[in-house]
Amino acid sequence: MEVKINAYAKINLMLDIIAKRTDGYHDLFMIMQSVSTHDTVTVTENKSKKIAISCKTPGIPLDEKNICWKSAEAFFKYTKKKNKGINIDIVKRIPHAAGLAGGSADGAAVIIALNEIYKTGLSEEQLCEIGVKIGADLPFCLTGGTLLAQGIGDKLSKVKPLKKCYIVLAKPDYDVNTGHAYKQFDEYGKTRTPDKFGMLCAVQSQSLRAICSKLENVFEQFIEVPKRVDIKEILKKNGALGVCMSGSGPTVFGIFENKENAVNAADELKGIAKDVDVCTPVRKGCKILKISE
Repeated sequence: MEVKINAYAKINLMLDIIAKRTDGYHDLFMIMQSVSTHDTVTVTENKSKKIAISCKTPGIPLDEKNICWKSAEAFFKYTKKKNKGINIDIVKRIPHAAGLAGGSADGAAVIIALNEIYKTGLSEEQLCEIGVKIGADLPFCLTGGTLLAQGIGDKLSKVKPLKKCYIVLAKPDYDVNTGHAYKQFDEYGKTRTPDKFGMLCAVQSQSLRAICSKLENVFEQFIEVPKRVDIKEILKKNGALGVCMSGSGPTVFGIFENKENAVNAADELKGIAKDVDVCTPVRKGCKILKISE
């Protein structure tokens, strides 16, 4: 059996770190949004009794370090199913180490695919129970759309969906280590707290301009990203209603009402950013494209 899935990237419309927890994790407040930029993950069962990963993108681990591998192992442990053998093929379009949850999206796709292949019939809640053991973004990637994420990212609440718009993603040629980013918070703290209530009101009103006026990410207060200011200036110059960094960075995004403006901004950004894409909001984290017996 083979299952092919689109795994969608995410952006953070708001990200606030509340505090460091006693278990080493951090309590968060995030408004998260799935976007149409995606990887395609194909999981095929075989009789090898092993997990194998294939991906043509340089730098992607093909062993137990890959989130897809960890997700598969977590699925088998949770369901107590024996691994008869699977191959996981990943076609990457979401930039690596970009603050867009590309690895988590791929891991979510694997869990969903295995649920189909092994006919375990797990609910979304059960899938998220598996996912959160791998990473804080997995539950969101398994659910997707527009959600309020709290706790370490595992407590998800529905909010009204983001209306149709055009989102330009721009990742400079620079990687941010998420663990290091949180250590920077632990050392320096934050100088300003985002207007969480204001953002919730804006999201519930579904006013794009109100949402864009509240975009904020506390990581921007203590994480230095080369060319971030330049990228933001180009986005604003071309008509972005709001700009912000996603996750722990370094990807910066701008939200546009007009597609032509978004495309113009993307064209200009290709001169200074490594990865640039124009995408739209989507209402799920993963989409099953094909199931072949």
